[in-house]
Amino acid sequence: MMHWRHLLLACAFWLVAGTAAAGNGFPAAYAPIVVMPQGAPQRYEFDLDDALRRARETHKRLYVYLGADNCHFCRHYEAFLAAHADELVAEFAKDYLVVDLRSTLSAQREKVWFRIGGRSRSYIEFTHAIGDERERQLVYPSVWLLDGNARALMQMPSGAGTFETVPEQLEILHLVQ
Repeated sequence: MMHWRHLLLACAFWLVAGTAAAGNGFPAAYAPIVVMPQGAPQRYEFDLDDALRRARETHKRLYVYLGADNCHFCRHYEAFLAAHADELVAEFAKDYLVVDLRSTLSAQREKVWFRIGGRSRSYIEFTHAIGDERERQLVYPSVWLLDGNARALMQMPSGAGTFETVPEQLEILHLVQ
């Protein structure tokens, strides 16, 4: 009898843990293009070519979100987006395709790579190429606004608490410096 009880408890634990893990990432209401890294855990390479092609075809911008599965600040931002989906989804959809790059905190700067135009670029090369002043550090979550040719549309702020209100998020989407 005790054996079945332990088995049921274990199943319940894995169900809850799996459900919690499935909740990581940009909320589904925003229809994100999820890009999983290739080469992990030695290298986390994110191929942006498909998203860039789609942006050019649809004449939209890319809202590229780099989040980590074990990042408290990522979950906080994702919860904010979920809570305000009614106010924000249409604003995102007007001009952006959301690209959700799924990473982990152990993937630091030297392990993160981007594939653009069939060419791999290290995190430093990528941020330098788009003119990102944050190139010396990798902060989770990170957001880049790119056009269909992988050019940065504006310099993005970084760090926890960057987009904590709907008006702040709208300023970013509308490219207000």
